[in-house]
Amino acid sequence: MTLELVWPALLGLLLAGYFVLAGSDYGVQMLEPWLGRDDRERRALLNAFGPFFLGNEVWLVAATGVLFGAFPFLEGRLLSGMYFLFAAILAGIVVGNTAVQLRSRHRSASARRLWDGLIFLGGLVPAVGWGLVAGRLLAGVPLDARNAFSLGPADLFHPFVLLCGATTTAVFIAHGASFLAWRTDGKPSARAARAGRRALLVAAVAAAAVLVTGFLSSVRHALVNPWPALVAGTVLVVALLAGAALLRAGHAGRAFAATSCAAALPVVALGAGLHPFVLVSSGAPGTGLRLAEAMAEAGTLRLLTGFAAVMVPLMLLSQVWNWWMFRDRARTTYL
Repeated sequence: MTLELVWPALLGLLLAGYFVLAGSDYGVQMLEPWLGRDDRERRALLNAFGPFFLGNEVWLVAATGVLFGAFPFLEGRLLSGMYFLFAAILAGIVVGNTAVQLRSRHRSASARRLWDGLIFLGGLVPAVGWGLVAGRLLAGVPLDARNAFSLGPADLFHPFVLLCGATTTAVFIAHGASFLAWRTDGKPSARAARAGRRALLVAAVAAAAVLVTGFLSSVRHALVNPWPALVAGTVLVVALLAGAALLRAGHAGRAFAATSCAAALPVVALGAGLHPFVLVSSGAPGTGLRLAEAMAEAGTLRLLTGFAAVMVPLMLLSQVWNWWMFRDRARTTYL
């Protein structure tokens, strides 16, 4: 396999891993104020993902490093063109992480309500933001002659893009609910399973609406490979429905596996739909920034490959070790 295939595959793997792992964190954050009926239960919900949430963000850091190192002609255009979206996502992540860690330091009910609200926003903003990013990339961006772009409000309020934001939010909520049903016990686990079934059905309807809207609008013409993207979207809907059935049958762990597949599939749809481009023009379908044009020179890629060959396995092993060390369920106890 050539380096021109290895690095896009590695970037996709890291982004999919981030969506799977951090996506469940964002889902838990959005559910925490509603599923926990008292402070003891809310603390148990936070304990369920507490040992993992900072480690899960490492996948985003690694993906950003790959983007900067292996795709230098993409990252400048992408980060400048979607500056406000990425800034909002980063702010949401920072606010959410801070609120999770500081909530227990305050005893008063009013202070904890404030932190709970910030925890919710810290999950909602990245969930919506990543959906808007994926939707806009699938629909194409207004590229100029230098393959640069800058988004305006009208570019984000496209129905397809808004549906993508709603879909990722629903998927992450369902993913977080299945995680809590698997990782907690007692009444919080039962409530999470019920919320997860509803969220999975909503997410399946939203994902189906994305498919229909995409094929009935100009988005279909912007996509280079609409049929592989359609297949990935269809598998996403099937995974969500399977997760709902598994939760109803009481198989929370298997439901989490199904929602993990669903959380990763937007990355698959994006890569399959745009290949061999990384940015497509919304104004001139079939044109844009090609993958080969966005990548670094071969010498740089070979140098980075040696570094990645060491760091990526270490990251995977540390993630597996962390999940193994904290494999027990979070009990409904106050800490």
